[in-house]
Amino acid sequence: MSKIAELAGYDLGQRSISYTDSDVILYALCVGAQASELPLVYERDLRVLPTFGLGLGLWAVEQAGTLGAYDRLRSLHAAQTLTVHEPFATSGTLDMRARIANAWDKGSAAMIDIIVECAQFTATYSIFLPGYGGWGGERGPSSPRRKVENPTFEEEFHIAENLPALYRLTGARHPVHIDPEVAASYGFDRPILHGLCTLGIAARQLAFAAGSQPWELSELSVRFAAPVFPGKAMNLIAECDANGIVFEARSDSESVLSNGYARF
Repeated sequence: MSKIAELAGYDLGQRSISYTDSDVILYALCVGAQASELPLVYERDLRVLPTFGLGLGLWAVEQAGTLGAYDRLRSLHAAQTLTVHEPFATSGTLDMRARIANAWDKGSAAMIDIIVECAQFTATYSIFLPGYGGWGGERGPSSPRRKVENPTFEEEFHIAENLPALYRLTGARHPVHIDPEVAASYGFDRPILHGLCTLGIAARQLAFAAGSQPWELSELSVRFAAPVFPGKAMNLIAECDANGIVFEARSDSESVLSNGYARF
């Protein structure tokens, strides 16, 4: 049996991650919060963006990469889901538990789903593994196809040249976001923005589309379709109705976030 197939059901254990209000504010600034958005950047009445928790759960992805079944430097973050159970405190400790829920055979590649759970949220990190498929396992279920048909919201966001370097201070330190040689090994001509940073920017902007506050996000799912490069613009489009928000984002006329869904 493939080493990847054997990962299904693997218990990644528990981890307690502590954070401060400075971490919360830094994250908000990284995903585009302005000085005028006082609830996101001022400790007096601080509120926490729910996507902040996705960065805290990355320890599980790193833990999976240390098991030796695949080269973590060749892995790609392919999709993400988030369900928020209760608001985050402005500082504190999250007691998280994680497992590799599934291992899927995509033919020339594999995919593993890493689930992180705590009192505040449940998140699934889908990690794409080029070259590790072909053992005859299940391909996995197809995701619901969501596409923006009649946009009710559109917003452009400029990605600063130094944003990947800045976002690394949140703890997401994969070298593909800072090291040109590592980026080249992935086929990129320069370092790319973190997928979770791209998603955090989108989630914060989607609140305006929903007529809600950014910290009121309750559900989120998306596929990372392509990387975003610093110095470029990202255009977010969304379609809102009573069932939630369907969204996608493009950069340089290429889809970078697809099959997106959010609820506030």
